[in-house]
Amino acid sequence: MTAVEWSDGAPIYRQLKDRVVAMLLDGILKPGDALPSVRQVAAEYQLNPITVSRAYQELADDQLVEKRRGLGMYVTDGANARLLQSERERFLREEWPLMLERIQRLGLTIEELLDPKSKWGPK
Repeated sequence: MTAVEWSDGAPIYRQLKDRVVAMLLDGILKPGDALPSVRQVAAEYQLNPITVSRAYQELADDQLVEKRRGLGMYVTDGANARLLQSERERFLREEWPLMLERIQRLGLTIEELLDPKSKWGPK
């Protein structure tokens, strides 16, 4: 994991969990990979170990990682597929309706949204 700035908008354990989720979706973490130890993460980011444990427990509750006694936490087989499915569902349920409403409010067309060379896109 790399340098992190924690925001005040969400609990730190949630932000840490989201960071691991992003690493899974980006393919940085793969099935069978070990997560850094709770102590290592706590020391590196100056966090309370209970905060790290809570993030790891939520990942385990979601069946994205599993605890191997005496060895640590490991990414489960199928974690990426389960995660991708749940994140797609969450996006369509929570984020997309707000985005669609904003798109409609601004009167944007599909062509404008998909054309990277539009007058609003990157130069």
